[in-house]
Amino acid sequence: MTQIEVRKKILAENEARAATLRERFDARGALVLNLISSPGSGKTSLLEATARRMADEVEMGALVGDIATELDAERLRAAGLPAHQIVTAGACHLDARFVEDALAAAPFALPELLFVENVGNLVCPASYVLGEDYKVALLSVTEGADKPFKYPAIFTRAAVTLITKVDLAEHVDFDLAKVREHVLSLNPAARVLELSVRTGQGLDAWCALLREGVAAKRGARAEALA
Repeated sequence: MTQIEVRKKILAENEARAATLRERFDARGALVLNLISSPGSGKTSLLEATARRMADEVEMGALVGDIATELDAERLRAAGLPAHQIVTAGACHLDARFVEDALAAAPFALPELLFVENVGNLVCPASYVLGEDYKVALLSVTEGADKPFKYPAIFTRAAVTLITKVDLAEHVDFDLAKVREHVLSLNPAARVLELSVRTGQGLDAWCALLREGVAAKRGARAEALA
């Protein structure tokens, strides 16, 4: 069996597991987001801020993927967001099996809004579906403006792209307009938001996007049960 055939088999098996997860999420009416970025782009900081803003509005939880340590899950729990750490022990991405096992072990029931914070990596996570409603790509201004074209797979597949740490843009010569143009050239339907957790810029728009998604899932579940 060739390497290509092995990869196709692995992806097919993952997609079957992910489809089962998606059925479970839809039955619950859960909005599930798969957050993907390079290390240090601000995924955990964003979820901390989201938890503090929306804890009284919607039941939330997070599965956090890292190669080692529980540091990020500890941060989220301290911010009031129930979180379960997935330690991949070397794997550079999460797959549907990791999510299945994590949901079975998590100390919380499947919430209305579930964040899956993927391992910091722009390459491998783009190819693996987890049963999510959509992928969210994060790109911090400190990473440089060439990321979308250097890593087109994730920016093509992400329904939402968040440009983070925009309060630093003027200090790192980051062209926000050009990056937005690059992202939309790869995915014209993408929603692109500019964020700064430090200043609060863009957080209202991000939370509004989440509310919109949760409301849609609630409506779909109500129709299914009617």
